[in-house]
Amino acid sequence: MNIQTTLALIMTTTLGTAGLAVADKDSYALDQWKATPKTYLNKAEHEQYLKECGSCHFAYQPGLLPAASWERIMANLSDHFGDNAELPATETTDIRNYLLNNAAGRVNSSLPKKILRDSKAQQPVMRITETPYFIRKHDEIKPKMVKDNPEVRSFSRCDACHTRAADASYNEHEVKIPGYGRWED
Repeated sequence: MNIQTTLALIMTTTLGTAGLAVADKDSYALDQWKATPKTYLNKAEHEQYLKECGSCHFAYQPGLLPAASWERIMANLSDHFGDNAELPATETTDIRNYLLNNAAGRVNSSLPKKILRDSKAQQPVMRITETPYFIRKHDEIKPKMVKDNPEVRSFSRCDACHTRAADASYNEHEVKIPGYGRWED
């Protein structure tokens, strides 16, 4: 065998092996995504997000909205639900990236998958309380228990009733509505 043939065989073997390794890795990633979700919902743990957003309201877990919704919210911080929540560009980019990378449809957690599945047919919403999943899960809660309740005031105050919301736990057995007690479905 001459040197050119030997080099050609080495190159072919190397490229073939590398191609198989990449293909196998991609297949594994897809298999992992289809696998049983590792968590119900990931906690909000990004320091800048918790500091900036959590200083005004509950720091919602990014998986509670699809990426398109977070993009709309972050693109309009000068009128953030009636308030100016503008941040320096670097902080805005950092928080936006965190929200988008951890949004429903981008993490392997069961609740975000349900939220995304239920939201596919509609335009991106600006509020978690507007998602079909949220509406369905809260349809039995009477307005007097939330909106007319001075200790709650709004469905957007997850942590007012969900006792472990900060830990990303929205188990209905952990719901305690102020003035009404434990929620029994």
